[in-house]
Amino acid sequence: MAAPSISDRDRPGATGPVLILAAGLGLVAILVFWPGFASYDSVLQYGQALSGRYDDWHPPVMARLWSLTHGVMAGAGPLLALQMAGYWLGLGLIAGRMRQVGRPRAAWAVLAVGIWPPFLGWQAMVLKDAQMLGAMLAGVGLVVAAPGRPAPGRTRAMVAGAALLLAYALLVRANAVFAVAPLVAMLAPGWRTRARVTLALGLIVATLALSPLVNHRLLGASESRVTRTQPLFDLAGIAVRVGPQAAIGFTPAETRGLIAKGCVRPFFWDPLGDDSRCAAITERLFALPSGRLYPMLAAAALRHPLAYLSQRLAHLNSTWRWWVPAGWINAAPPPGGEPNDLGLAQPGRAGIAWEVLAGRVSEWPTGWPIVWIVVAATLLAATRRSRDPGLRLPRALLVSALTLEASFAAFSIASDLRYHLWPMIATALAIVTLPPGSLVDRRALRAGTAVLALVLLVGFAARASLPAPPTTYVGMMG
Repeated sequence: MAAPSISDRDRPGATGPVLILAAGLGLVAILVFWPGFASYDSVLQYGQALSGRYDDWHPPVMARLWSLTHGVMAGAGPLLALQMAGYWLGLGLIAGRMRQVGRPRAAWAVLAVGIWPPFLGWQAMVLKDAQMLGAMLAGVGLVVAAPGRPAPGRTRAMVAGAALLLAYALLVRANAVFAVAPLVAMLAPGWRTRARVTLALGLIVATLALSPLVNHRLLGASESRVTRTQPLFDLAGIAVRVGPQAAIGFTPAETRGLIAKGCVRPFFWDPLGDDSRCAAITERLFALPSGRLYPMLAAAALRHPLAYLSQRLAHLNSTWRWWVPAGWINAAPPPGGEPNDLGLAQPGRAGIAWEVLAGRVSEWPTGWPIVWIVVAATLLAATRRSRDPGLRLPRALLVSALTLEASFAAFSIASDLRYHLWPMIATALAIVTLPPGSLVDRRALRAGTAVLALVLLVGFAARASLPAPPTTYVGMMG
């Protein structure tokens, strides 16, 4: 992974204004949102950082990092500063690159993407998704800003820093590999398509194989049952669709219990682990290792493909927020921190007001992941015949966004908008960094526009006609 070289048209030294503005925006964001909003997951991780006992239900690398910063300053503030610094560093460096190649409007547009209320609002949440986003943006920024041949030592240092940041992103979010691997492969200069695919697949396989070793042996995390949630979610979904007569792991009595208690919901897997309702039904299978559950799921999917497809499509619709009612929860960043007795405070009025604004904007079509997916696919198709070297960054961002979204077809158990932050912001950055005249395939552009219109029409129809959903987590549990 090397940086794009600077052409004769570049204007070194013209990056100062955008870099200064990005640094200023980052400082303002840290001040407004200090000490950051702590979610339920954040409180659990901070508790592990304080106790020194870690498990892999949440990324141990983040809890370990938190334990180090706690020695300097208690609370979430240091991690907020780190993720905001990565966020604005990446945006500033990308904007600086646009300015350097003579595209000042694109530079300002990159910074405007960072100010978009839902993006910045979620970045104020101290949690693994925001940590991943900050690390990935900083990594991409370092790659595109590296000077290339004029300063090989500086380039190597910046690329090494990018590699470290992307490695952290891989560890801090379990599914980040489906975004990072294609991103790295697409940014590699001079590679053919087959080589890029091979590199991406190799990185995915290596990450999936090595991550447990890093989490358990290097970071000292004990093994939880988190890897069982995905196969259990889909096995239960198949069971309730086929009925008690299907022998797919659950007994007939267990399947009747799943149906009677409404344990399967497309929104998330959580009811299946709820102690007050469904945990007793799922405990027998949940106690099995994932190495046994996944073969059971594969056999069930082969035996009942339509039930499996129905289960996955129902969840995809929920997490992509297409045919769902208005107010489908967990799109907006919470306007307050999770109550806790660990000393995690929350920002003041200005930060809370921003989160309220972000929540309102999240209801717009720009808060529907399905819209960003269609836009990303359209732009990738419409630029496929262009050989403009300036497309390397936008294409890398679009492929990374689409690959991560595609992974949700098989690996996703919840519908929070935060899981889609990278694909959304990567697509937004691709839009504003596309070289002029690069949308050369008009047929693809027209087809994509038609699909987008259909997606919007159906989405608005759903929000106008479907009954209002529960507005709380407890309500969604049923």
